[in-house]
Amino acid sequence: MATIDEFSIDDVLAEVAALVKPHFGKGRPADYIPELAEVPGSKFGMAVCTLDGGEHVIGDADEGFSVQSITKVFALGLALNRFGDEVWTRVGKEPSGTPFNHLSQLEAEGGVPRNPFINAGALAITDHLLDTVKDPAALVRGFASFLADEAVEIDEAVAASELATAHQNRAIAHLMRGKGTISHDPEAVVAAYCRQCALTMSCRQLARAFLPLAAGGFSPVIQETIFPDRLTRRLNALLLTCGIYDSVGSFAYRVGLPAKSGVGGGIVAVVPGKAVIAVWSPELDRFGTSVVGTAALEAFTQLTSCSVL
Repeated sequence: MATIDEFSIDDVLAEVAALVKPHFGKGRPADYIPELAEVPGSKFGMAVCTLDGGEHVIGDADEGFSVQSITKVFALGLALNRFGDEVWTRVGKEPSGTPFNHLSQLEAEGGVPRNPFINAGALAITDHLLDTVKDPAALVRGFASFLADEAVEIDEAVAASELATAHQNRAIAHLMRGKGTISHDPEAVVAAYCRQCALTMSCRQLARAFLPLAAGGFSPVIQETIFPDRLTRRLNALLLTCGIYDSVGSFAYRVGLPAKSGVGGGIVAVVPGKAVIAVWSPELDRFGTSVVGTAALEAFTQLTSCSVL
């Protein structure tokens, strides 16, 4: 079987871009966040960063977009590096099987989120970070900038738009405060989380930033070890089982890589030992995952046989 090393990645990206054209128009942007509703659905970018320093891009790969829930991976990595396994006393490690902002499952399970990638779990992680820093969003922004080796910024207009419509997240935070899962003011937790999600990055920057997850915790970009190898394996396991919410099984079937999506239309996928692939296209399916992005990753793994499954 061929591997990713045996292909011209630039040629593969060109073929992927041609193959995904029929998928445009089959989804819709995250219009419940007004700022995101304005992003043209025709946008498409894809970047592949390899462990040997190669960077291959196509389309709008260097245009910044709102990475949204992809920031949950940065926040979780920070929390695990700071608090270790104590994190798992506040949040679980199981797939949810429900939408990312579900309430009834959270209430039925005593206010303990199923995993750190659904909104309840991410709010619990933000609350944990508030134990040691006043501004978790700034901490996440700084970590993402460090990993990408470029300054990235929070889009305050997106943050304000998101906070103004964050009624479901407020309900989740208040429920968890009532159950004792979080200890800080729910409004402060939600505000910090919304600012974190409003981080703007490009596909190239995201692919660079996730390279430690493909390299056993080592960043070839900044030449530093970011995570222990054991933690890297665990983060990838969580991405494979929980990173795409209640469509994680379908995504694994089609793509077969650890990945994290965001309602801004981004998806980052890890090819352990080889590369990171980041793709952006704003039109989402009913699960909140990019339609074209998923099709692009499926085409890429089929063309290169780089799936881990």
